[in-house]
Amino acid sequence: MNLVSSNMKETNTYELTVAVEKEAFQAAISKVFKKQSKNINVPGFRKGKAPRNIIEKMYGEDVFYDDAMQECYPEALDAASKEAELKIVAVTNVEVEKVDADGFTFKATCIVEPEVEIKDYKGIEITKKSTEVTDELINEEIDRVRERNSRMVTVEDRAAQIGDVTVIDFEGFVDGVAFEGGKAENFNLELGSGNFIPGFEEQIVGHNTDEEFSINVTFPEEYHSEELKGKESEFKIKLHEIKMKELPEVDDEFVKDVSDKDTLDEYKAEIKENIAKRLENEAEKDIDDQLVEQLLEKVEGEIPEAMFENEVNTMLREMDMRLRSQGMDMNTYLQYTGMNPESVKEMYLPEAQKRVKMRLALEKIAKVENIVPSEDDINTEYSRLAEGYQMEVDKVKEALPVDAISQDLAVEMAMKLVKDSAKIK
Repeated sequence: MNLVSSNMKETNTYELTVAVEKEAFQAAISKVFKKQSKNINVPGFRKGKAPRNIIEKMYGEDVFYDDAMQECYPEALDAASKEAELKIVAVTNVEVEKVDADGFTFKATCIVEPEVEIKDYKGIEITKKSTEVTDELINEEIDRVRERNSRMVTVEDRAAQIGDVTVIDFEGFVDGVAFEGGKAENFNLELGSGNFIPGFEEQIVGHNTDEEFSINVTFPEEYHSEELKGKESEFKIKLHEIKMKELPEVDDEFVKDVSDKDTLDEYKAEIKENIAKRLENEAEKDIDDQLVEQLLEKVEGEIPEAMFENEVNTMLREMDMRLRSQGMDMNTYLQYTGMNPESVKEMYLPEAQKRVKMRLALEKIAKVENIVPSEDDINTEYSRLAEGYQMEVDKVKEALPVDAISQDLAVEMAMKLVKDSAKIK
């Protein structure tokens, strides 16, 4: 198999002429014959037992040519693209020029990975988010823990106020007539939650336990029920109970209940340490995000749409695998969400565009900076992957070619170079 010619037809589009020699073509024909002969009936022979020369004489010498060419195409095109130093991202057309027992020649029109340019990727100015752990942040975390450990207690010595949970009976009327769905008993309503129509919860404020009263509200124009949109209504209310959230006191006993610490000072020190780690992680991620955004702006080149489509399809396959691991599949997901395959692709397209552009940018930086992972780097990565997949290293090496691992590592090292050289304020 060899490259006969490589001609650029337009930006990122090449026409490759590839020749497959007799030895490779005949080997492919033999392979196809073994697969198909068992299904071929030839008079005078048991099914599947007719020799190849008899079948070719009966059906024609070229009987296995088409399937044999299909067998040869992938390897032949891959070899030709490497010889031409092109990375094919899509094949738009394949045309056979010549075929006989001595081999065949074909032309393939291919969309290839573009050669992008990127400048000024060193010394990018970045602003790092503050990682200072303030008393306010510590107290906010303690308040969240208090909320999780709160309890509801009945209030008997005051009227209802915002933040309370009230237990009420209610019935709604429009023009003096009760309407469907407007009645409930012993309903728990948190005042200020906004769960009811505007004005309802606020008018319960100030009333006391066992009090019966009426309130007047107007249904919003965008209300879901056509019969009630914009209508004025009266609700008769019976207030059975007022409950408030009681938060635990912040003291050593509270600390012992919610942690493995003994004192409030120890607990605050632990919270401070955890917040510091979280803020540092968030700041580092934000730095990475800023670097990505600036690198994307610096990429110059015409990127074929096929690359974005390929990345979207990869993301969809990843999504389908995640769904299947959760006992669902893509079709079920689409039914639940009311989406269709095209709308899901549109949803993923912006992220796919970012991924492709970023990969091209980092590959270019790795090339310019002559970044080449060492053998130790590659072996370390194989070991890491083997541990993550819980597989033997040799099995991982069989599944993932060295070239792919090396390229991924080069991209990671290029990103590290950009980050290490950044000017972080």
